[in-house]
Amino acid sequence: MKPTLIGACCAIALLATGAAALAQAQDPNAARSLAATCFTCHGSDGRSVGGVPPSLAGRDKAELLQTMKDFKDGKRPATIMHQHAKGYSDQQLEQIAGYFAAVKPGPAAPAPAARSGN
Repeated sequence: MKPTLIGACCAIALLATGAAALAQAQDPNAARSLAATCFTCHGSDGRSVGGVPPSLAGRDKAELLQTMKDFKDGKRPATIMHQHAKGYSDQQLEQIAGYFAAVKPGPAAPAPAARSGN
């Protein structure tokens, strides 16, 4: 490849990456979509039942971010969180922490009533 072709390829790659990041940043639901993977264990919108695992709603963003980075880097012991955290970029972890920090803490929503047998 000629130097100008390499530069053009790099520029295209940077533009594509920037466009994808901008699209995600402009999507108001992007952070919630990322955080939704946490809902199974930590409860809807991060409000866990009985505090186990801990609720995430309303916690300090910096604290949440550092905790997730510690899981990702193996600095904090875990059974499954280290696997989850490794699946996200630092930018995505920051979005997740920001989402939960913005959620008003409170009791977990009750589970929907079980359907009667058909």
